[in-house]
Amino acid sequence: MENKWKNKNFFQSLKNALNGVKFVWQYGSNIKIQVVFGILVTILGIILKISKIEFAILVLTIFIVLICEVFNTAIEKLVDLYTLEYNEIAKIIKDVAAGAVTLSAIMSIIIGIILFLPKIINYIAI
Repeated sequence: MENKWKNKNFFQSLKNALNGVKFVWQYGSNIKIQVVFGILVTILGIILKISKIEFAILVLTIFIVLICEVFNTAIEKLVDLYTLEYNEIAKIIKDVAAGAVTLSAIMSIIIGIILFLPKIINYIAI
């Protein structure tokens, strides 16, 4: 039996994946905020002339937050597919998924402090 959901080739897989990202962008409010912060800290990193390793850590951190947001949206939609009525277990699932985004955002703030605070202090001291 043929699976009607199976992608025909790599380009179909890529198109479907990009459609998923597009959906999160269109219907998620938080991802826009996260992208803006990602752009701002990237600009700050350029201004403060962070090293290549620091820049790699920064980019990795930004993308971890975005990936968590994408998974959070997928989990929320899956729960909504299961039930549109209030359900305590559905609420817990959604809260846990949102918690992953929150933890990744906290991690990104800590990494931002580690990367930028010494450079900002040094920049101000000059």
